[in-house]
Amino acid sequence: MTDVRATLKRAVASALERMGVSELPEIDIQETPPDKPGDYGTPVAFQLARVLRKAPPLIARELAELVELPAGVSRVEVVGGYVNFFYDPAFLVRAALAPLAPAPKQGGKVLVEHTSVNPNKELHVGHLRNVALGDAIARILDFSGRRVEVLNYIDDTGRQSAESLFALERYGLRYEGERKYDHWVGEAYVRLHQEMSDAERRAELEPAIAAVLHRLEAGELRGEIEKLLTAQLETMWSLGAEYDVLVWESDIVREGLLQKALGLLEATPYVSRPSEGKYKGALVMDTSTFIEGMEDPYLVLLRSDGTATYTAKDIAFQFWKMGLLKGLRFKPFTRQPSGRELYTSHPEGQPMPFGDAAETINVIDVRQSYPQQVLKAALEAVGRHDLAAGAYHLAYETVLLEGRPLSGRKGHTVSVDEVLEEAVRRARAVIAEKNPELENPGEVARMVGVGAVRFAMVKTEPKKQIDFRWDQALSFEGDAAPYLQYAHARAASILRKAEAESLADEPDFARATPYEVDLAKVLLRFAPSLAKSAELKTPHVLAQYLLDLAAAWNAYYNAKEDGRPATPVLGAPDGLRGLRLALVAQLKQTLAAGLDLLGIAAPEAM
Repeated sequence: MTDVRATLKRAVASALERMGVSELPEIDIQETPPDKPGDYGTPVAFQLARVLRKAPPLIARELAELVELPAGVSRVEVVGGYVNFFYDPAFLVRAALAPLAPAPKQGGKVLVEHTSVNPNKELHVGHLRNVALGDAIARILDFSGRRVEVLNYIDDTGRQSAESLFALERYGLRYEGERKYDHWVGEAYVRLHQEMSDAERRAELEPAIAAVLHRLEAGELRGEIEKLLTAQLETMWSLGAEYDVLVWESDIVREGLLQKALGLLEATPYVSRPSEGKYKGALVMDTSTFIEGMEDPYLVLLRSDGTATYTAKDIAFQFWKMGLLKGLRFKPFTRQPSGRELYTSHPEGQPMPFGDAAETINVIDVRQSYPQQVLKAALEAVGRHDLAAGAYHLAYETVLLEGRPLSGRKGHTVSVDEVLEEAVRRARAVIAEKNPELENPGEVARMVGVGAVRFAMVKTEPKKQIDFRWDQALSFEGDAAPYLQYAHARAASILRKAEAESLADEPDFARATPYEVDLAKVLLRFAPSLAKSAELKTPHVLAQYLLDLAAAWNAYYNAKEDGRPATPVLGAPDGLRGLRLALVAQLKQTLAAGLDLLGIAAPEAM
């Protein structure tokens, strides 16, 4: 699709260079308000007033005289300090109808790590935001021309997994298939923590839990973790998320990557083994050069007893992701619902070109901001400022459940599976009420229910907390996925009727009215909105754009003049009907593409 704003930005930049502006400011191209003349304008003259020591109107007039008008621009006008551009209506509508297509691949690989849930119980609603954000940003970057690799990290040597497996053993539990496996294990995990709330009992159980942990670290219980992981993956797939590769923490340790990473760090002046004080005998890194304001800048990598901290393992993993370390081997794990192969690290695998990324995006909640800063500090410590600059933390605030924080240990959670079941149930009820004759109501209900949940997780800026509430997340009105899906279905219905009645004709662009121009302008926002989402590495910009597009479509569809429909599509005269049908088709395609980039299906009927 043509990016009209980008074309205008280049024209303005060229004019400013001819005006002698050596350092160009950020040139903002805006749609002019409805009560102002023109289609697009720029306030750049205000930004240059102090630099050029001229009044904005004088700068604007000089800019207007020098700017070479791009194709489609009929004239330019100065309004106060603004430079406004008038487009030929036919050009704008034609530009809005340009085909949507992914950008050609360019640049190095970007590795997106998301989900990375402890393999010890079912996913709860707090994990929804991670999966939805990570999957959406991977899709957006891929469409924007990046080579994307999606990774899911399996912390199979963590205490949580050891506790779950120990709980099954302690209570003599045998799986009979009565519940989904990860839910069944999760019940045992919660039961164990209820028992361990007694300090004396907890102390009694610690040696046995430690023994299970050692077996995990030795790789003896990998099969048990794989059963849990497979059950968790079913939930991830039901959300529409898929991955390229699983990397197991035990493989990071087993293949010697941890020791290699520590070796690289020990060769720097920032890592030492104190011979006295609170860190005596430990391997510590001084982060003060890289992280400001720390009361205690020393970070333990190896404890005095020789055991590695979580942070040390994370550093080794980050070094592998960015190509500083090699050695992992991989083999196929399973075929995902789309047919996409999922690979896993494995001692019996083969070398494969995973990792070695120029840029990484770690999707993890804001409470992990310090550990993520440490990863960048470690890259800086070994002299790789370039890689540190490419290590991005997509930090998101936590999810509350009906106003309360979630706790997996205490069992105060709602699982993702339960959320999706309830969402689909509610969607089916609404469909039965509004459209009882709909074909495939079960399939559509799943599209609508899952879409509602995913959109609730991505429509808000990541740094803002989400309070997950059933009535809001599953609302079929307002800023929710069903609103967007219905806009798409309405467009699809019009196109089906046009095809059934053989009403299609050639569009006459000269007949474009201000209604078509207004809708075309919103369609033209797709490209810059997508680019901004990719730049900021957050899907909420695209999500908000889709809401604006659906609102513009509804306004167009319901427009009235003198109490009569102003924009009939099928009943429009020849030429104008063809133009309007082309716009409806483009709107449908844009909504479908945008929803797909957020991991949301677009039903043809609702």
